[in-house]
Amino acid sequence: MYALFLKELNAFLSSLLGYVVIVVFLVAVGLFLWVFPTDFNLLDYGYANVDGLFIIAPFMFLFLIPAVTMRAFSDEKKSGTIELLFTRPLSDLSIIFAKYLAAFLLFVLSLLPTLIYYYSIWQLGLPPGNIDSGGYWGSLIGLLFLGASFTAIGIFASSLSDNQVVAFILAIIISATAYLGFEFIYSLEWFGEMDLFIRSLGMSAHYSSLSRGVVDTRDVIYFLSMAALFLFLTKFNLSRRKW
Repeated sequence: MYALFLKELNAFLSSLLGYVVIVVFLVAVGLFLWVFPTDFNLLDYGYANVDGLFIIAPFMFLFLIPAVTMRAFSDEKKSGTIELLFTRPLSDLSIIFAKYLAAFLLFVLSLLPTLIYYYSIWQLGLPPGNIDSGGYWGSLIGLLFLGASFTAIGIFASSLSDNQVVAFILAIIISATAYLGFEFIYSLEWFGEMDLFIRSLGMSAHYSSLSRGVVDTRDVIYFLSMAALFLFLTKFNLSRRKW
């Protein structure tokens, strides 16, 4: 499994895709936080926090993570190498998990440079260090869990089709539904007392909870369960086909 993980990670880092995803994310977030005259502009906002980063990032990763994961299995199917892959002395879960970890690590690598924003706001605060560190680290942890779930969804979507574009679109639709769909249904107030329960089924509610700086085990279990669910669905989908 470790060899396959390294192979997948090297495939990302030896091609333009991995670097394009990282650069696009960092440039886009940097423009919104420091250049564009938006509500997220740190210099115009006047307060020492980086909440804008954690508002913008989920929407960026709704598109960037599917771009990374779309080739995981769809490319193997299209090129015909999936038969060879599943003849290796590895379980289905080991193969799926190796691809998942490689894609997730690329996501983590794209987040690491954003620590510069935290340091910058720390220095710009009056006095220096006047920043809600608990909220920042809670939001960062929430973003990591959110990215883990998006990655699992992307891997699942890739297992559904041998067309990378189709896998990309499916991953966006499923991720957007899981992140925003339940929040939208909640806003309609159609179900009365059930509205809060429906909202709790969506990723957005749990991500917002972690962003407050308190790491609740219920939120952690939710995101781990979401990732595990879609990895299991990937295994189920692949096991239905015999090569």
